[in-house]
Parts: sequence; C-alpha cells; structure tokens
Amino acid sequence: MNIDEGYMRIALNLALKAEGLTSPNPLVGAVIVRRGRIIGKGYHQRCGLPHAEINAIRDAGPKKLKGATLYVTLEPCDHFGRTGPCTEAIINSGIRKVVIGMKDPNPINNGKGIRKLKRHGIKTVVGVLESRARELNKPYIKFITRKMPYVTVKVAESLDGKIATRTGDSKWITSEDSRHFVHQLRARVDAVMVGANTVLRDDPLLISKTSVHKQPIRVIVCGKRKMPPSSRIFLKTDISPVLLADSKKGMVDLRKLLKELAKLGVMHVLVEGGGELIGSLVREKLVDRFLFFIAPKIIGGKHAVSPVGGDGVAKIRQAVNLENIKLKKFNKDILIEAEVA
Repeated sequence: MNIDEGYMRIALNLALKAEGLTSPNPLVGAVIVRRGRIIGKGYHQRCGLPHAEINAIRDAGPKKLKGATLYVTLEPCDHFGRTGPCTEAIINSGIRKVVIGMKDPNPINNGKGIRKLKRHGIKTVVGVLESRARELNKPYIKFITRKMPYVTVKVAESLDGKIATRTGDSKWITSEDSRHFVHQLRARVDAVMVGANTVLRDDPLLISKTSVHKQPIRVIVCGKRKMPPSSRIFLKTDISPVLLADSKKGMVDLRKLLKELAKLGVMHVLVEGGGELIGSLVREKLVDRFLFFIAPKIIGGKHAVSPVGGDGVAKIRQAVNLENIKLKKFNKDILIEAEVA
C-alpha cells in the first residue's frame, strides 16, 4: 500500500461515519496532509450541511493549509447546490495537491471539478482506491445516473429455504444477533418496503430500534388490499411516515413506484418481504443486492412459505446469477450477501 492509498483509506473510513444520513447526497470523507502529518479531517455529515472538504479545511485551520495535500473520496463539486462549490474553497485555501478516489457520476459535476482545480494549478490525481470509493457509494451512483433507488432484498430463512411454516408462523427463524443487524441496516437505508401479506401476517413495526438519528420511510405495496388502521406499522408516524402503494388494477407498477420514491430523495430501499413482492421485483429485474440470513433450522413441508414467489423461471439458464459473494456469521446464523450479476 502506497502513501496515497493509506490516506485515502482513512478518508473512506471517515465517510462511513455518516452512512444512512446523507441521502440524496453521497458519502464523502476528506483528509488534509502537510509534511507527512494529518492536519485536518472531515466528512459529509448530512444533506444540507457542509461537504467533507469544507469540514476538513475548517478542522485544519487557515494558517496550516499552504502547500498541503487534500485526500477526498469523491471529486469536489464545482456548482452551487445546497452549499457553495468546494473547488473555490480548495483553490482559496492554499492547498496545492488533491488526490481523489473517484470522479463524481453526477452529470452536473462529472469532471468539472477536476478541470477547475487543474486550471488553477493544483496538481490532481484521480482514481486512488477507486473500487473502494465506488463500493462505498453504489446507491448514490445508481440514484444519480438512473434516477432509481438501489434495491436490497433481505430474507430470513431456514436451512431448507423457508421463511414461514405452512400456518404462516415466522417468529423467529433467525437469531437475535441477526435481527439486531437488520435494525442497524434499517438505519442505513432511506425506505423499508414490504407487501400487504407481510403486514397482515406479521404485523411489523419496521422501524430501527438502534437508530437515534433517523428512521426509514415505510412503504407498503398494497395492490387492492386494505390495511387495518390498527396495524402496528401505522404507529410512530411522527418519526417515520408510511406510504401506501395501491392500484385499481391490483398489480402495482414496481418500476414506477421506485421512480416515484427516487423523486422523494429515496436513494436506498430495503425490501423485507414477502415472497410475492420479492418475486415480482426479481421478475422485473429491479433487485441490486440480496441478503440471505440462513438459520440452522429445518421447517419442511411443501406448503411452507418460500422467500421468492411468483412462477419462477422455466429453465436453469434463466436463473438470476449472483456475484461478489460475501459470508458473515451471526451467532448460529450465516449471512450470504450477493449482488445481481
């Protein structure tokens, strides 16, 4: 690992501190180094607040910046949005070199910030730990380039692939450790989505018990189904709104729904069931990532509930292929994380 990669790694770790809090903005971290010593650190903490570069510049102080090097995970902006352009602050600071993780995919800025810095004589290096920087902001990249949220599907199932018994009982298949991780995950996304049957069968609340900063929007894909006003999901609407997606035709246009959520600034959606909703999302090729929590239990029975509903594929060659497989263990459970190829 070279020196630039070492400082960029620190910037990437700083960016993660705000995971789930910056939407619809990206996660960004910044480190300022002068004469081999870190003199300033910063990260983008929340949408509307100063960007990572500004926080790092303020942390360093104006007297130390002349001739310093700025490491930032994403290309500095060169446009007026909720805040002013970071390029101007960098140019005026006395910083003489900027090392960037990745170019900003936002068409408004894409390459513009880099060109501005170079025109003002600031040495600019782009692409240091770029794959890590892109991994950090996959939801933002999809959101800003396709106007669609990144979709993660979470499944809690038995070893034989069942999410509920033949009577619909599903509490609890996975361990408390796994469920705690899911609460942390809810705090890092913008919306949690479920189908009508999940609400009627499980009566979930769908908030994060671990978050003190924010709660995800809760989305119910109803179709023609009516939701009982007494359902627990309608509690705590003061801290987390509930959106009902219905349709006179019965079937909700999921692609259109996701586009409408993107217009509301929803960058990352966590889908928690049920099988018919997940099956429809898979059929429409709307899923980006799967999280399968597998518990060492056998439920059995041909009428027990499976995680992916619908008709499925007719031929193995039509199956959804997954890549970038990651494994993690929670107590006795195993988490398999995979992205759609």
